[in-house]
Amino acid sequence: MEISHIEHIGIAVPSLDEAIPFYEKMLGLKCFAIEEVADQKVRTAFFKVGQTKIELLEGTAEDSAISKFIANNGGRGGIQHMAFCIQDGVQNALNEVEAKGCRLIDKAPRRGAEGLNIAFLHPKSTVGTLIELCEDPNK
Repeated sequence: MEISHIEHIGIAVPSLDEAIPFYEKMLGLKCFAIEEVADQKVRTAFFKVGQTKIELLEGTAEDSAISKFIANNGGRGGIQHMAFCIQDGVQNALNEVEAKGCRLIDKAPRRGAEGLNIAFLHPKSTVGTLIELCEDPNK
């Protein structure tokens, strides 16, 4: 597996309407996209910092992974996942880490925000951090 860079850092927030102004006004970043990913029950907002993106995530249903993450953190948000850009294909990376004994959340890539093919590795196999593998959008 060839990782080229951190694609984004996912931060769960209770409300995009409250979080976006902080990132724009306090940090001087510009939100360049807001999108809903219905099958993941999430709304996202993206900011670019160099080559890396910050993805704010707001749950759209109480049973979404993001809503549960926030509930488990006392109603506060926080870093929810780290996403790596994979040069040689997400499926190849999944096959490689599974062969090494990593527990997968996704056995095959699926569509995520920005139309990227993504897959998640289970935090019980990644020393506690939810890891997302993303296709290289430039390939």
